[in-house]
Amino acid sequence: MSINDITVVITSFKSGKVIEKCLNSINSSCKIIVVENSDNLDIKKNIEEKFTNVECHLTGKNLGYGKANNIGIEKVKTKYVLILNPDTILHPMALENFLKATKEDPSFAVIGPYIQEKDKENENYKKSFGEKNLLSVENVKGFAMFLNILEFKDIGFFDENFFFYFEEIDLCKRLKNLDKKIYLTPSIKIDHAGGKSHDKSINREMELSRNWHWMWSTFYYHKKHKGFYKSFLIALPKLVSALYKIIFYTLIFNKEKKIIYYYRYLGLFNAIIGKSSWYRPKV
Repeated sequence: MSINDITVVITSFKSGKVIEKCLNSINSSCKIIVVENSDNLDIKKNIEEKFTNVECHLTGKNLGYGKANNIGIEKVKTKYVLILNPDTILHPMALENFLKATKEDPSFAVIGPYIQEKDKENENYKKSFGEKNLLSVENVKGFAMFLNILEFKDIGFFDENFFFYFEEIDLCKRLKNLDKKIYLTPSIKIDHAGGKSHDKSINREMELSRNWHWMWSTFYYHKKHKGFYKSFLIALPKLVSALYKIIFYTLIFNKEKKIIYYYRYLGLFNAIIGKSSWYRPKV
């Protein structure tokens, strides 16, 4: 096996210079597919001129994380695909170490890297691994997922009803229901900035969108796997809390906090009444 057995798929949304740092960290002999969730021809032209191993596909509009990843995966012809966020940086030998990990259990479905976001979380993982290189887990974080394409034939990939949030947890849940194997490995290190994959100029609107979709996806995920009534009981405290905070921040004239919790309430309310994840950031 070689780097040529891997295709990297990156879903972006007006990621600007951030994605270039990511692309620079990937072995130049590895094929990369970028799915840009817009109709911005300048982004496509800029990326493909600077990186000869990259194909950039424009969706025409913001389709969301899961659907855009599915579009990228459909174009993959290799045995393995590495799903990456634009705000990630691969450490040297990351791709080679993914390939080494596959030899330990060729029937794996997903391998995730050693978590690089929080120091405390890193310490917890170190204790969990001990002397092992592959640690069986229920799910991995969506910023970097190494997929064995053959293991997805009977399950498909991301549920496109999620716009973003919970799509990777849902995918792992469906894999585990079929006794598929999901691992973490400490030999692969990928830095993830987290929430910084877009241009700073749209931070506020993206924050509102994140709050709306976090609540929508939370309810939808639980409803899908536990049914409506259990999900409603799980969501009810969140709904009451959001309403309380809307009133509280209105009374103390904190407009910014009020708007955030209003969007959280709207996302959850829309999910409860069965509306799709229709909200899109206004950028």
